[in-house]
Amino acid sequence: DPAGAARAARQLTTDLTRVLGADHPATWGSRRSAAYWQLEAGDPAGAARELELVLADQLRLLPADHPDVLNVRGDLASARGRAGDPAGALRAWEELLPEVTRVFGPAHATTLAVKANIANWRGESGDTVSSVKQLERLLAERTSILGRDHPDTLITRNNLAFMRGEAGDVAGAAAAFEQLLDDRLRVLGPDHPHTLATRANVAYWRSRSDGPAGAVPAYARLLEDQLRVLGPDHPEVLKSRWVIAGLAGEAGAPDEAVAAFQRLLTDCLRVLGPGHPETLSCRVTIAVWQERAGRPDEALRGLEEVVADIGDVLDPDHPEALNARSHLAEVRLTSGDTRAAAAEFAALLADHARLFGADDPKTVAYRSRLGTCRLRLGDRAAALESFGQALAILTATLGPEHPETRKMAAGVAGLRQAAPE
Repeated sequence: DPAGAARAARQLTTDLTRVLGADHPATWGSRRSAAYWQLEAGDPAGAARELELVLADQLRLLPADHPDVLNVRGDLASARGRAGDPAGALRAWEELLPEVTRVFGPAHATTLAVKANIANWRGESGDTVSSVKQLERLLAERTSILGRDHPDTLITRNNLAFMRGEAGDVAGAAAAFEQLLDDRLRVLGPDHPHTLATRANVAYWRSRSDGPAGAVPAYARLLEDQLRVLGPDHPEVLKSRWVIAGLAGEAGAPDEAVAAFQRLLTDCLRVLGPGHPETLSCRVTIAVWQERAGRPDEALRGLEEVVADIGDVLDPDHPEALNARSHLAEVRLTSGDTRAAAAEFAALLADHARLFGADDPKTVAYRSRLGTCRLRLGDRAAALESFGQALAILTATLGPEHPETRKMAAGVAGLRQAAPE
């Protein structure tokens, strides 16, 4: 119960403030703990605000390179990233590295942890290729310093396998997770949470590599073991149910996926609460599968409701807020409300460009979708402008021979040829 843990930590902070004072290190530690649990409860923006206050109080009395200050700066970087600013999180971790290296030394666990966060947030920012290279270097360091079987070494292998998949090497990711599973079974045993999580990753990346059908039995067996070891309300159990529901849809049973996600939503509401990002994401996913099942009216109503609810509990720049708006725009477009879809895609384009830059792949995709809307509305010149801008960015970032660039170029050429003199 992360929300309950956050409440307990805040109560402890009140007691410590009364007994020890607001500036006692134990009080700051309790506030940091409360922020951590607030983050885990699905409120990263609120956690970031609290950590900013803790950091300001620490800097009144402690030097900027005090270990407690450095630790809070790291917490704050991650909270900002999870609140929807992965590029900002990356910058913060990169700024932290030289100070941590000077204070703790290059081989210290804290220094290596900062390097791990830099690599992971670089991947979250979209540069998965560089992330893979950094994780490979970090793996070599941790293996040399800590040994092959150290938990941090195994975690690095986990993150490296995942990022390889995100960078496009799906089969390589599956193979790496299978090798990691062998070692986690040997070192940790079959019932350790990390071993179970690795089994989930093997099944997931095999489904990406070989198709969803083969992954369903593996996930079903995994879910049985997770329920036995972790209990029905554990986040990893909810995650496995999520994947199984999605696999059912991908295998051609969208109505079955809708029903499974609706059952999952009931438990997310009970376990996580209505304002948790994963609960909100579950509602979005239900609408997505309703649309794929040929139920666009239900999907549209559900997305309109969840977008309104997200606006009440999450920062407008939170990834889940952007995701819900994106799906709403798509359903409006497929339902024939092209003008409303165009307005939403234009707003998404502006917000995503502001947050992630004009050449981010999603920003380019929103520009292209706006072009599609403009074309359907009969504004060929405006559509050609949108597609032409997208083509220019793809050419600069991916190169003229990339399949995505060539596909966009063919579309622009066809639109220009069809344009009246």
